Amino acid sequence: MVEIKVKDVKKGMENITLVLRVVSVEDARIVNTKYGESKVATAVVEDDTGRINLTLWRDQIDKIKKGDKIKVEGAFVREFRGELNLNVGKSGRITVLK
Repeated sequence: MVEIKVKDVKKGMENITLVLRVVSVEDARIVNTKYGESKVATAVVEDDTGRINLTLWRDQIDKIKKGDKIKVEGAFVREFRGELNLNVGKSGRITVLK
């Protein structure tokens, strides 16, 4: 697992690791997925090379807050509404760093 910077993130990347600072976290909303209803929210995160959206699902939403320094592991990149988004699947994790 290689740690990369935001400027190097490209659509379709998988199993990537980034260390980021949380700029903002929007309020959670309910969406319908193929697995039923689920809570989702978008956080804006950054490092010294740029900013990117991080999609948060269910219990991930309450883990982070504005100003936190986080490590995102096992993330994958998708394009949504013309913007790149980081996603963390079941095999990935978000850790708040001290």
